[in-house]
Amino acid sequence: MTKKNKTVRDACTSWLKTCERNDLETATMKAYRSHAHVHIEPRIGHLLLTDLTRSDVRDFMNDLLDEGVSQAQTRKIMVSLRAALSEAEEREWIDHNVALSVKMRRQRKRVEDDKVIPTKEQIRLILDNAPTTHAVMFRTMIFTGLRISEARGLPWKHVDLDRKLIEVRQKADEQCKIGPPKSRAGHRTIPLAPNVVEALEAWKSEVPSGDDDLVFPNASGNPQNYANIYNRIYVPMMRDLELVDGDGKCLFTIHSLRHAAASLFIEQGWNPKKIQTLLGHANITMTMDCYGHLFEDPEKDVAMFEKLEQDFRAA
Repeated sequence: MTKKNKTVRDACTSWLKTCERNDLETATMKAYRSHAHVHIEPRIGHLLLTDLTRSDVRDFMNDLLDEGVSQAQTRKIMVSLRAALSEAEEREWIDHNVALSVKMRRQRKRVEDDKVIPTKEQIRLILDNAPTTHAVMFRTMIFTGLRISEARGLPWKHVDLDRKLIEVRQKADEQCKIGPPKSRAGHRTIPLAPNVVEALEAWKSEVPSGDDDLVFPNASGNPQNYANIYNRIYVPMMRDLELVDGDGKCLFTIHSLRHAAASLFIEQGWNPKKIQTLLGHANITMTMDCYGHLFEDPEKDVAMFEKLEQDFRAA
């Protein structure tokens, strides 16, 4: 097949093979395959790369949105399409990537539609009533901002109870495989609150032993399966605590325990850069996109402008 006969489907196939050779995470590959096989190929996979136009790409993006695909998911699919076309460009199947100039207009999401941050009352309910098997895990996540994958993969050798620190150096993926953190920024050291130190000290004598010497393993000492934690522990706990809506759906996810930690950090007046480091965000933009609204304090802003005027008049 000559390059003139190469299609968008061919570009996707080549790109996915490259991703596999680069040994990307299982969850990442699962998402990429879904983007290609579920969204890109059925709609525009048949189009010749040499015939593909910016108009085709924009129509593809608009069709996704019109069919009910969320803006966040559409944005991810577009990233994958651009990557597939970049692969084609590198192989000289096309002269340039027409998708690079097709951008989605950013729309400010309402906070309540973006993420749900547990209230202090809800946090206390979880801390006081979580099942004994996972109470220390949830407490640690709430006061450190650990991702569930990082908590599942945390070994005791990375917990220094004397210095009251946790070092994040690995995580457990969807397949319970131990590997490096999500990004380079994921490698970080997090101080521990006294109540977490106390809980971990007591917990250490109860933990099943295993080859990985994990802090929060399953009964066999191996990494816990996320689905088991969610379906067998988290959801029943939320229902028992009546933290569900009228349809019985949890008011917030396990990942919201990380949001709870961020809200507690911000309430203490810690600066955004410190919070970015503690949470392991790759850049400050990510932190502000997620939690910028929590830094807002209208009354304090008014006082700042009053002081500005006073200082100006006094000069």
